[in-house]
This record gives sequence, structure tokens and C-alpha cells, in this order.
Amino acid sequence: MTLEPDPPFRPVRTRDGYPPLEDLGLIGDGSTIALAGLDGSIRWLCLPRFDSEPLLCGLLDREHGGQFSITPEGLTEARERYEPDTGVLVTELRSATGTVRITDALALRPGADLTDDVPAGRGELVRSVVVLHGHVRLRVDLEPRDGAQARVAASGLVVMPARRPDLRLHLRSSRPLSGLHGSYDLVQGDSVDLVLSWGRIHRHHRFDASAMLEATAGAWRKWMAGFSYAGPAEPLVRRAAITLKLCDHWVSGSLVAAPTSSLPAPVGGVRNWDYRYTWIRDAAFTVFALRRIGFADEADAFLGWVLDAFEQSRRPRIMYDLDGGPVPAEWEDAGLEGYRRSAPVRWGNGAADQRQHDVYGEVLDCADQWVRAGNQLEQPLWSALAGLAEAAGESWRQPDQGIWEVRSEGRVFTYSAAMCQVALDRAASIGERLGLPGPVPAWRAAAAKLRQIILDESWDERAQTLSEHLDGGGSLDASLLALPLRRVLPAGHPRMVATTAAVAERLSAGGGLLYRYLHDDSPDGIAGDEGAFLLCSFWLVDNLALQGRLDEADELYASLCARASPLGLLPEQIDPSTGEFTGNFPQAFSHIGVIASGVTLARARARASR
Repeated sequence: MTLEPDPPFRPVRTRDGYPPLEDLGLIGDGSTIALAGLDGSIRWLCLPRFDSEPLLCGLLDREHGGQFSITPEGLTEARERYEPDTGVLVTELRSATGTVRITDALALRPGADLTDDVPAGRGELVRSVVVLHGHVRLRVDLEPRDGAQARVAASGLVVMPARRPDLRLHLRSSRPLSGLHGSYDLVQGDSVDLVLSWGRIHRHHRFDASAMLEATAGAWRKWMAGFSYAGPAEPLVRRAAITLKLCDHWVSGSLVAAPTSSLPAPVGGVRNWDYRYTWIRDAAFTVFALRRIGFADEADAFLGWVLDAFEQSRRPRIMYDLDGGPVPAEWEDAGLEGYRRSAPVRWGNGAADQRQHDVYGEVLDCADQWVRAGNQLEQPLWSALAGLAEAAGESWRQPDQGIWEVRSEGRVFTYSAAMCQVALDRAASIGERLGLPGPVPAWRAAAAKLRQIILDESWDERAQTLSEHLDGGGSLDASLLALPLRRVLPAGHPRMVATTAAVAERLSAGGGLLYRYLHDDSPDGIAGDEGAFLLCSFWLVDNLALQGRLDEADELYASLCARASPLGLLPEQIDPSTGEFTGNFPQAFSHIGVIASGVTLARARARASR
């Protein structure tokens, strides 16, 4: 896929009064993100960090959620692109009388080193507008959720949001501001710069939006100098790396699953969840992907965060907040109608305290990657990790809620048992590599025995596939495709080859897309169906490549990459009937798939050419 440096203009669309997710651009500063639409509006911004209450959430309620819009009157069409290798977004908007360009960024400090575990953001949203030709009346509206008061100060406006008295907001402009709503009559060459700041540190500094944007772009390009990849869809892999970095909390090293909450999958359904937290399973997949394209510092920071979080909690949780603490309890916000009227809107996450036995393997796999990178483990942490291996050896026969966090009665999921096998295998590897105390031979033997149990007990002879549950039965779950990726089974094992074929056929949503599972066969305790889950299709690419079916893998990978938005962004799910994006956006897991599958394909092609 090529991300066009000079994309065509396209109509500014809405669906049920809301922008399509495909038309949103992502900007961020390592503490939070904003989503900017093709129409010049920012309808999502949580301050001061990803998991804070939103200041702007017009994406979840067009009337009451709030937005920061800069729009020429009579807008007809627009286009978006990123400044190459940066998180700086450029939107050009065309009206009947003229065209304006908006450059948006969450500003970074001059000279910021994005590999450091220190704050790089300035706490400022920069919006710089210039009229490219013709003349326009430019509307500027800042409307936080439930409104705000403003008063004129020496250097702009002090903004007091009704819901967020804890925030000290300041809006500066290169042209006079009299309130939160106004307009400017501009002609070709005219410009207006606006900067929204939270906190007091920059409000009296020299106002130079161009310098702020230049410093931000420079910091991004300095970081991207570490990118190392030679494989298919390189432009999209580059953008996926930046997208993952934008979902990274740079100070702590944690990574949110997605920077949004309650974007429905599907539209009109109730599968609306808050993803602004860190899942341990994402950690293992993410660091593996980032390390393979040159970003070892981010991988090590994330691994260190995982181990710290586990050490603090003294028991493995499936997810943590950005600081490694417990995730807030889930609640429904009746004050918002939901994206395209898909209620409820939820904050917090009710799956946080579920029993999911795969977490044993996720934590120990992260520890194993940490050790393989040349790092050491202190004895107290090793003792706790060894305890996880022992727990995994006992827990794999017990029901849990599985990787997909079903809210029905638990079962003995094959993937969960497989990750208990990973826990035993990685504990043995760590003990051997570092010469640490522990029953290494017993772990190694237990891992081998559990691998065979998975092969034997989940196999369904009639259906000719491994099953989603360890008692067989033939029902399918696309997480079975991850078994070779976690080194539980080789991709070329006859039963894994047969399972790959069964998943590709029976879970197909068409066009190379896969469902996670079929709801009629695998009830999950939640009403309604859902779309196709993109990561599962990338797992299929990996299996095809590892089985030597390179042409099929290449074709599928190219088709998945072609589904990315014009900005190179991907959602959690795709609606198979329309191709529309659904679910929280952008989804880290989907961009992990872009990177990991691209690397797998490139390496498989290299092996085949020898």
C-alpha cells in the first residue's frame, strides 16, 4: 500500500450525523491523543492523559459531547495527510470560495528524545490555519462537553469547562479572540494560529506556532531514524510504528489498547467498551513487533512496565491503568447518546477482574523477552515469576473467560491452556539462561506434556481441527491461529495446518476477513453479533507464510493493508457487509498485525530465495 503524499479531495461525509472513523486523523504527545476529522473538527480529546475524563467527546454525542472546530463556511470536500514520518496532521478544506490548510499537532518540546522515559509533550494543542487560495469565512468554535465559561486575559482566553474545574485551560490566537465562538474573514495568504494549553507553563511565552510545529516534526523524524524494515507495504508499516508510539504512554512505558472508549462494534449494538488501559497480552505482542523494526528502547520500557506492574500487584491482572494500578470499575454514562446513537457509553472496564489464565504466559513471555534482550531479573521478582509458572501448571484445567473476555460462564479454553504451556516453557528458558533457582527440568517436562495434551484433547477428529475448548467439540476460535506465534505448536504441524484451513473456511467473513468466533456456536453472554476482527486475519497471514504458502499470504496481507484509511490507520473491526470501520479506533492490535505480518512475510521470502 502507498500512502499518497498528494491525496485527492473527497466529499466530507457524515453517517447519522457523525464522521466515519475512516475520516479521522490521530495526533498525540505521549500523554494523550486527539482525533481530528476531515471537516476540521476535533471531537475527541482527554486531558491530561489517555484515561482522563474527556474534555471533548463529540464522537460519542454530537450535540452534547463537545468539539473544537475550525471550518470554512460552505465546506464541500477535504483531504488529509501526515507530514512524512511524523505525528503532524495536515487537512485541506475546500469551500465554494476558497481552500484552507489546517496543520494540527499535540506539540512536543524542542529537541525531545522520544526514546527517553520522560515527558516530551508541552501540554498544548496547536492548530495553524492558512488560506491557500480564494477567500473564506472561517468559523472557530471551542465547546467542551457540557459547555464552558471564558474570560479575556492578557494573552488570550482563560477557559473554564463546566465539567472539569480541575483543568486550567488557556486559548491563544494570532488574531483577536472575544469568546469561544467566532469567525474570521480571510483571503489568500492570510493565516490564524490557535493554541489550546492545559496548565500554566506556556501561556506567557512567545507565541510561535510555526516553531512549535517544526520542533514537533523534528522530534518525530529523529525517532523514526531508528526504524529498520525491508518488506512489503513499507509506508503502512512506518505509519503503524508511529501509531503504536502515539498509543504509548511515554513516561511509564505502558500502551493503551486503543485511545478511545465505547466506539461500537457493530454500530447500533451494545458491545461498547473502554480500551484506554493496558492489557498484558498486548504487551507481549507489541514488544515483539517493535523490537523487530528497530525500536528496542520502547520494547524494553514496555517490558519493564509490565514487570513493575506485576510486582506491585503481587498477582497477575489481565489489564492495568497507565500507572500499573487497578482499572476503574465499569459504569454507563447516560449523558451521552453514543457514536451514531449506539448506547451505552461506558467508562472503566468490567473485564479487569476476570479470570484469564493466559495472563500467566503473557507475563512470563514478557519476562523471557526482557532476559533475551540481555537484561537481568532480581531475585524477588524471579521468585514471583516462578510462582506464576507453578500456578500455570495447576490452573490450566480450570475454566476461565478466555482471551476474548466472554461474559458468559467460563470454559477451559485451548488458548488459555496454551498460554499456561508458554508460562512453563518460558520459566524454564529464563531459569536455564540465567542459572536461577527453580524446578527447571520439571517445568520443561510439564510444558512438553501440556503441549501434547493440547494436541490430543482439543483435536476433533470429525471436524478435523483443534477446537476452542480443551474438551474438543469442533467449535472454533481464531485465537488458535496464535499458537504457532507463541511457539506452542509449529505452524507446519499437520493438525495446525488443518486448523488453519478450518478457521479460514468456517470463520470467514469474506474478502480475507475473519470473525473471532461464531456467536451461535460460542455464546459469549453479550447481545448481538460483531464485525470481523482484523488481528485474526493478520494471524492467518502469519500461518500461511510459516506454512510456505507465500503467494496466498502475500495476497491476503495486501488486501488487509488496502483496508487502511487514507492516513494508514486501522480500527479494531471491519463491518463485512460495508467495509466500514467499527470498534475502538485506532486499535493497537491491528497495527501490531501490520508490522508483525510484514516482518514474517519478508523473512519467509528471504528463506525461500536462498
